[in-house]
Amino acid sequence: MNRKVSTPRGRAGATLLAAALLLPSGGTVHAEPTHYPLALENCGASVTIKQAPRRVVSIGQTQTEILYALGLANRVVGTAVWFGPVAEPYEAVNAGVKRLADNAPSFEAVLGEVPDLVTATFAWHIGPHGAVARREQFSGLGVPVYVSPADCVGKDNSAPGDGVRTRPFTMDLVYRNIRELGQVFDVLPRAETLATELKAREDAAIASMAGRPARDLPVVVWFSSRDVKGDAFVAGAKGVPAYILDKLGVHNVIASDEEWPLVGWESIAAADPAVIVLVRMDRRLFPADDVAVKLDFLRTDPVARRLTAVRENRIVVMDAAATRPGLGTIDGIMALATNLKALGLAR
Repeated sequence: MNRKVSTPRGRAGATLLAAALLLPSGGTVHAEPTHYPLALENCGASVTIKQAPRRVVSIGQTQTEILYALGLANRVVGTAVWFGPVAEPYEAVNAGVKRLADNAPSFEAVLGEVPDLVTATFAWHIGPHGAVARREQFSGLGVPVYVSPADCVGKDNSAPGDGVRTRPFTMDLVYRNIRELGQVFDVLPRAETLATELKAREDAAIASMAGRPARDLPVVVWFSSRDVKGDAFVAGAKGVPAYILDKLGVHNVIASDEEWPLVGWESIAAADPAVIVLVRMDRRLFPADDVAVKLDFLRTDPVARRLTAVRENRIVVMDAAATRPGLGTIDGIMALATNLKALGLAR
């Protein structure tokens, strides 16, 4: 039986974060109030926020959940791009927010909500080759855009696709994202509390791996495939999954700087990963979005079924939220650590 990397969308982690924001603490977080107009440099563009936004369209699950965690659900008038269910503490508030699309919404659908801010997780939704629109299309209409720093700082999005990392992802980019949204909405004390709590959980997750796997333990993270029998979208060497693997002391067999390079199974077989991590999602753009389809391929394909990870039944399943730059990343570190130990791969 394959092992499930249990990243339960924050039943422990996000609940703790929600409590940190809602309950009094031993100390008070002090921060200067935002002075408008607020000028930000965001993904190579100058953005001016004239006042605290009241109508936000959030394109990307991680940005949406950060807004919810900051207590801003009542400002969100539309969401899109969902890979899985919302984190459990935000189910009730999310139920009252309009979903424009499970995947990329149209430019017209976003404008139809009359937003005074649009946020995006990925530059491939709003960027040079935006699937929704280019940033200039919004700014030309007086609508500011905020794209997650995790998808542009140390990353080249000039070509179509998921982009190429010039520097490795770190959680510091998520903490920056949280604090900048705190400035934008004039809720910086909440943002500081959230970022501090996340960092504490990250440190605790890493410290829990007292008996780490050998650093040369080879692992591959398979996201999806356009054709399940064709090349696979796997995690590159510098993205979010690579960050998780590195923190746990294991080795990503993929050396590409692309975010999610397409790699043939012959190349993966040459690296012969000891563990295969399958990404689970509700999205259904490609047949291999379905974990069951991935598993069937691994067990029946003449090349894949000979991999050590398949023969030794070292296949685990990770929620898509853990592979995106947001609150779920920490859950991914904690859950994968637990599962590597369960597989007997920690010293």
